Amino acid sequence: MPTWIYSLPSWLLFVLMIAFLEVMSLAGLFVVRRFLLPRIRMHDGINDAVSGTVQSIGVFYAITVGLIAAGVWNTYSSTDDLVSKEAAAIGSIYRDVSGYAEPPRTELQTMLREYTVAIIEKAWPAHKQGQISDEGTRILDRFQATLLAYEPMSEGQKALHVETLRAFNNLIEFRRLRLDQVGGGLSGIMWFVIWVGAAISISVGYFYKIEDPKLHTVLVGLTAAFLGIVLFMVMINDRPFAGDGGVSPASYQLILDKLIDLPR
Repeated sequence: MPTWIYSLPSWLLFVLMIAFLEVMSLAGLFVVRRFLLPRIRMHDGINDAVSGTVQSIGVFYAITVGLIAAGVWNTYSSTDDLVSKEAAAIGSIYRDVSGYAEPPRTELQTMLREYTVAIIEKAWPAHKQGQISDEGTRILDRFQATLLAYEPMSEGQKALHVETLRAFNNLIEFRRLRLDQVGGGLSGIMWFVIWVGAAISISVGYFYKIEDPKLHTVLVGLTAAFLGIVLFMVMINDRPFAGDGGVSPASYQLILDKLIDLPR
């Protein structure tokens, strides 16, 4: 899907999704009833045949979209979990380096604060646009150089340094996994299947033998509205960081407010 779609407010995207499907489905219904159905020999058993086709297509489409929706939600949830783990790793490292001697202690703490602020103020706006900021990488490179240059003098300091290195490696892993999710989302082929399946599911209902066009319009309109709601749910969770319902940097802000910037 185009990136600009995810920048729309959720309520507006919902309205546009429903409106688009309603307009397209009802326009198709008008064309079929006006030009195609008069040329088809409609007998009394036509509704039974159409119902069987609707049920068959509906079952397969529901299974397909259901699996896709479950996968999308799982990706969203796992990304949210990664964000929490990375924020927790920052807090763990900050507490570990608090036990270092000066001047490395202040230098490392300052760089951790810079990294946390960079995630909130630079990385997250870039993530919403499907991009990756390099600021965090530069800060972590400097942090790693300072950390590896530190030489513990006692056994206690050595144990603390080993634990800090382990926490830092966890931070790097969580960061890499987070960045991997930035450009994620369903492939073009998957979206093609979703949209074509929706079009087929709606269009089959055009062939019911219903004398009252108003009733036919209501039935097709309700079907289109329901499919619009389902597709909206898939779309807003497709890219975990995009849109106003995306994963937020609240976990980093919490670490910044409650630990790093907490008055000593």
